[in-house]
Amino acid sequence: MAELIGQQLKDPLMAKITAIIEPSINALGFELVRVSMTGQDHNILQIMADRPDAKGSINVEDCAQISRTVSALMDVEDPISGAYHLEVSSPGIDRPLTRAPHFEVWKGFEAKVELVMAINGRRRFSGLLDGIEDNAVAMIVDGERVLLPLADIAKAKLVLTDELIAHVTGERRADDNAE
Repeated sequence: MAELIGQQLKDPLMAKITAIIEPSINALGFELVRVSMTGQDHNILQIMADRPDAKGSINVEDCAQISRTVSALMDVEDPISGAYHLEVSSPGIDRPLTRAPHFEVWKGFEAKVELVMAINGRRRFSGLLDGIEDNAVAMIVDGERVLLPLADIAKAKLVLTDELIAHVTGERRADDNAE
């Protein structure tokens, strides 16, 4: 399983929760996409999961299965002080890109990438994904190819475009016809 990238692993609590839940989520046949904590008055632990090929789709029953598993693990390990609510979801069409292979899988599609540290005075990049090269994400930005180090990525996500929608819904129709 490819290593998660991005800001969530720089947060010690999110890294700890990831270490606790990821092996069990993988054992269920899913890939952990993102772990985050939101909310001011009421903490919400958000778990995002998908099929390992990053192009699948999880359903409500899958989310419920993951939720039961994560709840049991969190009850035993108890890494969060205080009350929180657990939310489990699919990454959706404009999914976050959280592992190096995602940048290959979604090559040719538009994405937004934000870096922790600026490159040539710039932290935010928007353009077409062009794969992985030398531990960096290759992108075509404003007609030029740039390399963005994986270690410096704070967050990245696909941009919802007509091409992305057509690609994803076209694949789902093909899957539906195979059954």
